[in-house]
Amino acid sequence: MTDLNWQAVALGAVSFLIIGLFHPIVIKAEYHFGKRCWPAFALLGAAFLTLALLIRQTFWAVVAALIAFSCFWSIKELFEQERRVRRGWFPANPKRQK
Repeated sequence: MTDLNWQAVALGAVSFLIIGLFHPIVIKAEYHFGKRCWPAFALLGAAFLTLALLIRQTFWAVVAALIAFSCFWSIKELFEQERRVRRGWFPANPKRQK
């Protein structure tokens, strides 16, 4: 039992949580700001990627890299979310101008 790589299991769980958290973040970001907030995701992604390169502990470096690439993927998803809203799959924000 001590030979098992529990760190890998923990990283799998962290990946699952990060992906699960970013899904509603993208939906809310698109609802409130539209796709024009994509630079915020790019900056956060770059910051976490830099952090991943600087952190010495592998576990935390991987967590930072997972967050970074989730931010980068979220940029694509913002544009996809806009299409989903146009199709009527998600509600549009009536207070936000198009």
